[in-house]
Amino acid sequence: MDQLRALKYFVKVVELGSFTQAAKAFSVPASSLSRRVADLENSLGATLLKRSTRAVSLTEIGREYYQQVSSLLNQLEQSNEAVRSYQTEPMGKLRISAMVGFGREQLLPLMDEFSRLYPKVILDIELSDELSSVGRDDVDIAIRGGYAPNDRVVAIRLMDNQFVPAATQQYLADYGVPLHPNELKQHKGLYYRSPKGRVPWLSKINGQWHDVSAPVEAISNAGEWLIDKALQHQGIVMMPRWVLAPFFESNQLTELQFEPPLSASQSNDFGVYLIYQKQRYHVPKVKAAVDFLVARIKHAK
Repeated sequence: MDQLRALKYFVKVVELGSFTQAAKAFSVPASSLSRRVADLENSLGATLLKRSTRAVSLTEIGREYYQQVSSLLNQLEQSNEAVRSYQTEPMGKLRISAMVGFGREQLLPLMDEFSRLYPKVILDIELSDELSSVGRDDVDIAIRGGYAPNDRVVAIRLMDNQFVPAATQQYLADYGVPLHPNELKQHKGLYYRSPKGRVPWLSKINGQWHDVSAPVEAISNAGEWLIDKALQHQGIVMMPRWVLAPFFESNQLTELQFEPPLSASQSNDFGVYLIYQKQRYHVPKVKAAVDFLVARIKHAK
């Protein structure tokens, strides 16, 4: 039995949820693909898939086996690609995952230029605020806000991700201008929700960190909606400076100054990071994208 081919068939069946669709993906008869998967199960002495006339699903042991095998196949493909691409021009599919706000405002406009520079690279860009792993999630490059990741990946700090508070002049005229964090109790808060929950409003008062969040007016992971509510004078919004900068420049929003200042984190390494696996940098398409984004974003600041 060609075990590698059987493993690829098995993984594709799981991903597509269908023997027929998996067979089409490999341009082989469905009966042939099904036999190979059955041979794999026989060699393991375990049932990996539950088959019915309508759907295919994993058994408990099948789920565990799929997680391990799909990771191994992904690593094998990356190694093969690195060898095939060694000292060649950037080409092939480049998979990038980025935060929604950063992706729309910063990444996508730049990638139009990248495509002109490297026309043989096919961009596959997903915008999501969900946490992801460049190893597990089949992503070449991830761009995420937060703290520096662990040392198993390369993390380049592209820019600061400091959250700053803002409101309209009309809102401040109606509710007053807060100067001390404790005065926020008398105001309305528009809160951004990250994958880890609502982003708090913190302040270090007399050497101790305190949650000084204003009463909640609205919470969402849709930054544009929160900003729109702030522009309608409905509360104070606190989001990264790079998000609010255009509204400061147009005088639609005013940055609030507190003493002591507000923060969304107790750490100083809160930033926007470009993340990739170290060995992937040798693949031309990944190297080209990393160098391009660092030059356009990090070095431009």
